[in-house]
Amino acid sequence: MTGQDPAELTARALSAAVADLGGEPRPGQSAMAKRVIETLSEGHLALIQAGTGTGKSLGYLVPAMTALATGEASRVVVATATLALQRQILIKDAPLAAEAVRATTGSAITVAVQKGWHHYVCLHKLNGGYPDEGETLFTEDDTAAAAGTLGDQILRLREFAKESDTGDRDDVTPGVHDRAWRQVSVSRQECLGSRCELFEDCFAVRARARAAEADLVVTNHTLLGIQAASEVPVLPEFDALIVDEAHDLVSRVTQAGTLQISGAMLARLHRTAAREFPTTHLDDAVAAVEEAIEEAPAGRLRALSPALHDAFLLLGSAASEASEAGRTDSVTTGARRTADPEATGARAQAKAALLELSEMAVRVLSDSIAAGADVAWIDRGRDGSEAPRLNISPLDVAPLIANELLAERGAVLTSATLSLGGSFAAAKAEVGAHLLANHTVTDLDVGSPFNYPKQGIIYIATHVPRPDRDGISEEALDVMAELVEASGGGTLGLFSSRRGAERAAERLRVSIDTPVYVQGEGQLSQLVDDFLADESASLLGTLSLWQGVDAPGTTCRLVVIDRIPFPRPDDPMIEARNELATSRRQNAFMTVSATHAALMLAQGSGRLIRTHSDRGVVAVLDPRLKIARYGGFLAASMPQMWPTSETRLVKNALARLREQAG
Repeated sequence: MTGQDPAELTARALSAAVADLGGEPRPGQSAMAKRVIETLSEGHLALIQAGTGTGKSLGYLVPAMTALATGEASRVVVATATLALQRQILIKDAPLAAEAVRATTGSAITVAVQKGWHHYVCLHKLNGGYPDEGETLFTEDDTAAAAGTLGDQILRLREFAKESDTGDRDDVTPGVHDRAWRQVSVSRQECLGSRCELFEDCFAVRARARAAEADLVVTNHTLLGIQAASEVPVLPEFDALIVDEAHDLVSRVTQAGTLQISGAMLARLHRTAAREFPTTHLDDAVAAVEEAIEEAPAGRLRALSPALHDAFLLLGSAASEASEAGRTDSVTTGARRTADPEATGARAQAKAALLELSEMAVRVLSDSIAAGADVAWIDRGRDGSEAPRLNISPLDVAPLIANELLAERGAVLTSATLSLGGSFAAAKAEVGAHLLANHTVTDLDVGSPFNYPKQGIIYIATHVPRPDRDGISEEALDVMAELVEASGGGTLGLFSSRRGAERAAERLRVSIDTPVYVQGEGQLSQLVDDFLADESASLLGTLSLWQGVDAPGTTCRLVVIDRIPFPRPDDPMIEARNELATSRRQNAFMTVSATHAALMLAQGSGRLIRTHSDRGVVAVLDPRLKIARYGGFLAASMPQMWPTSETRLVKNALARLREQAG
């Protein structure tokens, strides 16, 4: 549809979509949609903060589809961080937006989802086209019952593959264990591609074919990270990008670029490669790497030790030697392939394992660690008792995001928590907005439809001691117990450490008679379900709960935060980022630690008010939020609830909420 203003069409389509839901566009949602269509039409970059309740998904889907309908964009990629939002878009929001845009413009917009190769059932593997991986499925620690459960899951996956149109793991209900899924899936490198006899029926191939034909492709942050780092694109060509939950983009792209090497990983790759390419050189090389990692001290590696360097040099040479031997063995392999249906699959897996070992050696031996582009460290767990792992992670992914994802296309980054301390500066810096010479970069905070000062109280316990290395103080535990008792449960406790959550649970269980659930005492998903089902229950936990719990209504009347969630100063990545900030003449504490804490506080405190009817208290048991010089920056990042440090007032408010909850 040409000749009509895309912004006007967007407004009309948004009104139609929201009307289908029985409502009207909210001011923030309308402002967001207007900025999105302008940004995509002009090919620039916009960062948009849209608080909970804005209707953010429709706020970007409707203008994105309008841009497609009017020719302002030829393909839009929408990336999310969580499975829950991805499913919401595919099942609910995208069909609603597409129908509204069709009614407004006359254009039908097609939508597809694209995930990693291993998210789909491999029919060839299911039919015996790859060697049995019993060693991966069952370990010596598995009980007979556990092994039986996994076996049942595989049988269920076979039935799923017969009935499913997608072969998508996320469509398996209930879900299955990772080890069960590995028996029916392969990586992209292990796939036979067009040589596979089931190529035309392949779930992964068909999913990519649908994405290549779709107008709008829904994917995830991890695949975006792979797209940015890979020389071979994993997504179809696109000229517009929308990143939802964009506060998580940098960490997901960093994670996608992180190499983690453990003894178990090396053993698995070695075992797979040795099935087809057995060599003593590879045996010796893998053993040397395992020994070098085992002997390396825990902590950051500013350079490779001689032992690590020599071991990875040997590994790279041995992997190349094995690969070359495989290439000269083509005649024998051809005969085996004809006689043995597993031979082709086994050889593909072995080649993929050798490639992974070779690329691992190249990455470790490059100058990226010495040059400061990568951060390397040995991790033995918090208490030093775990098997060692060598980690290599990119220090700064801003250039990667800017040059590979944002440049040459219109892009919108949106989240409920992009503005920290009242500014988008940190978010812009993290994604490399300053590197986009040809882009106009704008930001917009459309606010929230919630009346935070009337719906919520932010309580700061200024009378308790500042937290120290020993964790939450006894005085803070006493305050928490008083608040939870006044609230009659209905509490989500967010802690910076597992030990803190466990201590709090111990204290509550002797003080109150309502249920207390603690992360680590069962499957997290089940604990969350139990919490949501009981208005008198309390759920305590760490990082997973700061962002992953949505508890509208009276189920969650009180959110307790034990301390300002600063990152550990001895974390190798934090240490390296502090050094990078200092080298740029920035305040390292504010740039790294305070910004990290501000985002966590924004996410954690945002668990309380999820709907217009929600009421409650966010209690921060750390006086530094009010008395420290950086406290104002942190507080400005949180929902602006009514502030107080009066314990009695807060207890009375919670008691009233308890009575209303019944």
